[in-house]
Amino acid sequence: MTAKAVMVLGTTSGAGKSWLATALCRYYARQGLKAAPFKAQNMSNNARVVAGGEIGSAQYFQALAAKAEPEVRMNPLLLKPERDTHSQVVLLGQVDEALTRMDWRGRSEQVWPTVAQALDALMAENDVVVIEGAGSPAEINLSSSDIVNLRVARHANAACLLVTDIDRGGAFAHLYGTWALMPEADRALLKGFVLNKFRGDAALLAPAPEMLQAKTGVPTVATLPMWQQHGLPEEDGVFDMAPTLGTGVSSLPPEGALAPWDGPAALTPMKTIAVVVYPRISNLDEFQPLKNIPGVHLKWVRSAAEVQGADWIILPGSKHTSGDLAWLRAQGLDRAIAAHAQQGGAVLGVCGGLQMLGEALVDPHGIDGNAPGLGLLPLVTAFEPAKTVQRTGATFAPVAGPWSPLSGITVQGYEIHHGQTAQHPAMAAKGDVACELMPGLAWQNGGGNVLGLYLHGLFEDPAALQALFGRPGLQVPTLDAVFERMADFIDEHFEAGVLDALIQR
Repeated sequence: MTAKAVMVLGTTSGAGKSWLATALCRYYARQGLKAAPFKAQNMSNNARVVAGGEIGSAQYFQALAAKAEPEVRMNPLLLKPERDTHSQVVLLGQVDEALTRMDWRGRSEQVWPTVAQALDALMAENDVVVIEGAGSPAEINLSSSDIVNLRVARHANAACLLVTDIDRGGAFAHLYGTWALMPEADRALLKGFVLNKFRGDAALLAPAPEMLQAKTGVPTVATLPMWQQHGLPEEDGVFDMAPTLGTGVSSLPPEGALAPWDGPAALTPMKTIAVVVYPRISNLDEFQPLKNIPGVHLKWVRSAAEVQGADWIILPGSKHTSGDLAWLRAQGLDRAIAAHAQQGGAVLGVCGGLQMLGEALVDPHGIDGNAPGLGLLPLVTAFEPAKTVQRTGATFAPVAGPWSPLSGITVQGYEIHHGQTAQHPAMAAKGDVACELMPGLAWQNGGGNVLGLYLHGLFEDPAALQALFGRPGLQVPTLDAVFERMADFIDEHFEAGVLDALIQR
């Protein structure tokens, strides 16, 4: 079996590469083809645990869309930013300290054989491999060390689509400029331009697509209408800072394009949830399901004023817990969260957020940093060199307070963390003992309103969602339904025959 490769390149970051690659994975999979995603190098703190280690969340979701088992070859190199000028390097699912210490250009040449081998193996085992690029293929300052865009396209002889975000303005200049800066031999791989996030009457675009084709020889093969809340978690933690009220339609697609989700749409919020967005936030994508639940008012917050009126405050994961804790204090959010908890408001900490809720962070090995915690749970976290990366399933013991619907619920998720958390011994001696709900994974305070978890993915587990938000008539959109609607969307808006022609070379 030798796969045909279809590659999605972009004129910029955020143009829609991940979204379109995911939709293509489902489109080809439902043709009865064996499909798999691939991205040579991903830079993101959104990661998922698969067999062999961790990969970027985008490739995890693309694999699910392709109806394939996610695995480390689909994203052989993952860079997880810890500071503005430093990233942890994960190669084939495992942290590689030697590569982490290397300069970027030297690292690229070192890892290319591994990247090529992973791609070759996927090509040998599948009918179609959908490849996602990174940034832009026209970043000429980086071209000599490229291992994710044109070098991959040449290696796979990929049929390439170049997507641009027309909502930003300058789309035709972006497309033409990218084409012009690409090496002439690589331009032959471009099979079509895609205009993404278009608002209005597509007829008004003429004669620009025809003029662009006359200059480049590349046709514009799709104009995709604006579709903001399609239900797929955004890549790299990019999100709309505006509050989102779930309607039961993970998105409202362009008029006439697709029918809305079945089920009731709640216009009055039943719960307002504030997720704190610190600078080194990680795994933000796991909260996407909250945006799809009817009546849930989801807010991304960065100030003390923004948490006012919230029913729940969530402290998500962090790639640098002590640094994000310092930032949280600088914003006055520590006092706002403490006041919310003292008034009986629900607080949830996930992974790094759990560590922040405790009394102290202790770092004898220089992994993350020492810091006092928020003191809302009588716990202490010690950072260790060994990193826990694993899929995890566990059952909640009886849970008190606002989290009581989780009592007895078995949930599936994943762990990615350096710290190990336990009861603070001195506080236990004084009678302040956290209630351990899952051994080594979950604790809550005596009042029952503060809950901390190492388990990522709580809101992606159907049993947990039903327990926390279920009510008569509620139908929560499934991830598989999101993939189906995405495939329907591109099937409708691409020129007839284009998607099939990409794999018939």
